[in-house]
Amino acid sequence: MSIETEAKLWYWQRASAMVLAVCVVVHLVVIVYASRNGLTAAQILGRTRGNVPFGAFYALFVVACAVHVPIGLKSVAAEWLRWRGPSASVATLLAALVILGMGLRAVYGVFA
Repeated sequence: MSIETEAKLWYWQRASAMVLAVCVVVHLVVIVYASRNGLTAAQILGRTRGNVPFGAFYALFVVACAVHVPIGLKSVAAEWLRWRGPSASVATLLAALVILGMGLRAVYGVFA
């Protein structure tokens, strides 16, 4: 992999980490709020159904995960398993697509 490509991956992983840091804090605040107020699953779903800001926030969370995790997996595979090259790139791309697909499906399930 070229130095330029590695630099771009480094940048995208750091940028996605910043987004994830904010998303995790917001997510934890929502969990604490829901649990302290004794909200049931039905009440939570009642608040999330059709809530565009909720859907947009969690969609952003999923996209940040789909960017961040595969880059890290690729680094771990290269350093620990000595797995490099096109097959490692394809595997991490597949991981990104699985995370993206499953995550957005979960967001849709709670939003719609």
